[in-house]
Amino acid sequence: MDKLKKKKLFLFDMDGTLYLGNRLYDFTNELLDTIKSSGGRYMFMTNNSSRSVSDYIKKLAGLGVKAVREDFITSSQATAYYLNKHYKGKTLYVCGTESLKEELRANGYEITESLDKVEVVVMGFDTELTFKKLEDVSKLLLLRRDIPYIATNPDYVCPTEFGSVPDCGSVCDMLYNVSGRRPLVIGKDFVLVGYKESEWSEKI
Repeated sequence: MDKLKKKKLFLFDMDGTLYLGNRLYDFTNELLDTIKSSGGRYMFMTNNSSRSVSDYIKKLAGLGVKAVREDFITSSQATAYYLNKHYKGKTLYVCGTESLKEELRANGYEITESLDKVEVVVMGFDTELTFKKLEDVSKLLLLRRDIPYIATNPDYVCPTEFGSVPDCGSVCDMLYNVSGRRPLVIGKDFVLVGYKESEWSEKI
């Protein structure tokens, strides 16, 4: 316990770690309170790009956990960070939820469904997935072989109360079978190992 108290920063996954679906685990609030009372700080990390940070703040509040924007590192944020470094100002086709689109628009990106205007394809964990989106991405990957293709996270499944559901990686595999193309994968781990610590020091 003494060694634990010496730690100053704790990074927590959320889905299946602090809660499952809409059920907060019994230990979660006690754990977070103990970290705070010991002078530490915790941050929430997730590969689940189906929700924006604003949505996660609301979800945690509904579960009885207070949080602010600075408490999060998400795959949506990591994707926006990567785009800002390499494709700033480009027009995106986003196969993802409205929440993911909201996060990217907040970072200054135009999102379009007009395929002739698309400059970068972004795949997310899309709980609003339609066949039209799959068809659109198939066209972009097949007819424009050089178009940048980015995925928010590599996960094949997302945990739920009843087991799991297909996540971004599963859909990307489906599109690989169509196009032969694999995306550049981002994700929360990309933030920790893909860039120098100083580049994210203002967040942590």
